[in-house]
Amino acid sequence: MAALQHPQSFNLSHPNDPFKPKLYSPTSSKNSKHNPRKTQLVVCKKTTNEEPWKEKKLGFVDYDKGKHQLSVHVSGLRKNDIPKHYRLRVESDRFQKDWTISEVVQRILKLNHWNDIEGLLNHWVGRFARKNFPILIREITQTGSLEHSVHIFRWMKHQKNYCSRIDIYNMMIRLHARHNQTDQARGLFFEMKEWRCKPNAETYNALINAHGRAGQWRWALNIMEDMLRAAIPPSRSTYNNLINACGSSGNWREALKVCKKMTENGVGPDLVTHNIVLSAYKSGAQYSKALSYFELMKGTKIRPDTITLNIVIYCLVKLGQYGEAIDIFNSMREKRAECRPDIVTFTSLIHLYSVCGQIEDCKAVFNSMLAEGLRPNIVSYNALIGAYASHGMSGKALSVFNDIKLNGFRPDVVSYTSLLNAYGRAQNPEKAREIFNLMKQNNWKPNVVSYNALIDAYGSNGLLTEAVEVLREMEQNGVQPNIVSICILLAACGRCSQKVKIDSILSAAKLRGIELNTVAYNSAIGSYMNVGEYEKALALYRSMRKKKVKPDSVTYNVLISGCCKMSKYNEAIEFIDEMMELKVPLSKELYSSVICSYSKLGRLTEAESMFTAMKMAGCCPDVITYTTMIHAYSAADNWEKASALFQEMEMNNVQPDIIACSALMRAFNKGCQPSKILTLAEFMRDKKIPYSDAIFFEMVSACSILRDWRTTVNLIKMIEPSLPVISVGLLNQLLHSIGKSGKIDTMMKLFYKIMATGAEISFSTYSILLKNLLVAGNWRKYIEVLQWMEDAGIQPSIGMYRSIFSFAQKSSGAKYAAVIQERIESFKRKSSYQISTSKLDDSLLLAPASIDAIEALNGNLIQV
Repeated sequence: MAALQHPQSFNLSHPNDPFKPKLYSPTSSKNSKHNPRKTQLVVCKKTTNEEPWKEKKLGFVDYDKGKHQLSVHVSGLRKNDIPKHYRLRVESDRFQKDWTISEVVQRILKLNHWNDIEGLLNHWVGRFARKNFPILIREITQTGSLEHSVHIFRWMKHQKNYCSRIDIYNMMIRLHARHNQTDQARGLFFEMKEWRCKPNAETYNALINAHGRAGQWRWALNIMEDMLRAAIPPSRSTYNNLINACGSSGNWREALKVCKKMTENGVGPDLVTHNIVLSAYKSGAQYSKALSYFELMKGTKIRPDTITLNIVIYCLVKLGQYGEAIDIFNSMREKRAECRPDIVTFTSLIHLYSVCGQIEDCKAVFNSMLAEGLRPNIVSYNALIGAYASHGMSGKALSVFNDIKLNGFRPDVVSYTSLLNAYGRAQNPEKAREIFNLMKQNNWKPNVVSYNALIDAYGSNGLLTEAVEVLREMEQNGVQPNIVSICILLAACGRCSQKVKIDSILSAAKLRGIELNTVAYNSAIGSYMNVGEYEKALALYRSMRKKKVKPDSVTYNVLISGCCKMSKYNEAIEFIDEMMELKVPLSKELYSSVICSYSKLGRLTEAESMFTAMKMAGCCPDVITYTTMIHAYSAADNWEKASALFQEMEMNNVQPDIIACSALMRAFNKGCQPSKILTLAEFMRDKKIPYSDAIFFEMVSACSILRDWRTTVNLIKMIEPSLPVISVGLLNQLLHSIGKSGKIDTMMKLFYKIMATGAEISFSTYSILLKNLLVAGNWRKYIEVLQWMEDAGIQPSIGMYRSIFSFAQKSSGAKYAAVIQERIESFKRKSSYQISTSKLDDSLLLAPASIDAIEALNGNLIQV
């Protein structure tokens, strides 16, 4: 506004000049009455033409191909809008093009970084309008092309009409932050100061965001302090960026401190703040705290959005609260207007069902996502491949992998690694190696996870040498192995029973500076236990305690179960006492190992107490735990409690298996309850639980006690197909049961069938056969069986000959006694035994064990 004495001097301007001042009469002034002098007040206002900056949306739809495209077009200042002397300069130049800003951006994006971008910009007429520069930077940065943006910004600074602006620098800093180029963003910050362009709150926000993306949260805090020293008040966005910088690095405590300071400074949190705090808890693996914060958030007036609920679902899955996660997902689908499920939601649900082992539901969720009109991204496809890979379903994983390429995506390292893992779990390491090589052929560099998956593919299939070769290849290619690599190799050594390799791998980890964590110690201790190296496992456990690496439930489960396998039950109890002192939380597997240790030592009271504590702790016993307790009651000759426990298992929907049923049958046999064994066999048939040798052994024993010949015959028919592979204990029990019933012909027919299968017959089997023949008085077959034994290379005992000799003396006359005596003398000469005939009673010491002893021995073999 200016007071001019000669307003007529403005008449020289163009009549359509937009900058022409407007004249106001002094009579129209409010202060005209107090001003006796008549003057004119002229206000110079610049009319702003917003038409060049309006965004016009242009759409394109191809119904035949099912494609659509939406673009935003910005014109900017054109040839007619630039100053006159520039307009005259370019009018006669046919190389000067009057492009719009959007056309310039499109032409630049078509160029490669080595093309002459500056040459194209020098042909643009709009470069003479300074106001086009910030719009051009805005349009090119929105495309995300960093190289083109840097070229344009460098060209722009060399233009004579360029003037540094805060918004241009802010856009460039944000773009560098998106590409995680923190140093360049910081360089732009210092450069704008050199150009005397004072940073504002938006500048500091962009710089804090850049350092937050790079995980440099301490730098972000320092930038916040600089902002305060510059007397620039932080906004809510500033605090949100700072909280995000701390939280994304896992420093959730620092994030809470900033949030508290934000509230103290009078800047209230909004929905974005709450989401960032929840994300900070998620990044710091504080899932329970995240759920508690969500409950507090419900008490505010801020309603959660899709991002909030996605974080909550993720935390619930990590805590194993799958039902609550599904409830939230269902509520999101019911309230579509407020929180519509997005791709992240469906992907989290795929991961949920994968963890639960419900693979078919994973595919159903994926199909539901397609039905909702959402286009899956590469993360969704990878989640589905990972679900199939976790169960070794390589065929379906490959099908999803091919769908990625069919739908226009390019498989990434995660896709290849998941498929590789699928083939490894499917026991096809050769195919896993093919996928690994294919990944490198497609210009993807394998990371440490990819190498670990290939090591596991070889190691889990017993190819330890190949697994070690992959480790060497990994190091040669510049990828350093981590603790997971060591754990996989240690577990593979345990499976392959390679004692020396375990020591070598531990030494290799030490040389590479890889400190063993709890998981690594567990793998090494478990491997030593698997190969029977108890002392080395114990030494490693002591080293673990000495280095203050805290053992967990897996550690003690490995130690206690390993001691039980090696019958070191007293040592197992010592580990239990140490575990109780450290207050290690007991897992389901650990409870079972502890109960087994107590039961094997006959400490039934402690076993029962631990079993009760397990149920009170909310840890539902599984079939292994129930079977362990049934074994304990069986050892204590308490078939009533064993039977009650079996019924409890059914009531709790725990499906009994072969081992549980055989344990209960043994308890029934020891408790003289043979009829209950046959009832249990009927139950197994109804439940389609297959019979094993142990089951047949108990059933044959029960039939023998009940003298149930018909059931025995049926059992023989069931056993006949598997005669070549049945155990010695079951074979002996079956022959003894038939012979005891007096069915000698049936017994011999069964024996002939066994011999016809080529099964190896032991000395104890011949002993049972001979005893039953002798009781039946069939001495001719008796002598024939003795001959079979000699032909089979099994030397009969003196007691066998003396038994038939005594029988011949008493029942068959001197003729057969002489034949038997001749056989005895021949046997004495072959065996080089000098046994005096006056010491016949002493020779009985060489007789085979009694049938009862054999039955006890066979029973022990079955238990083993």
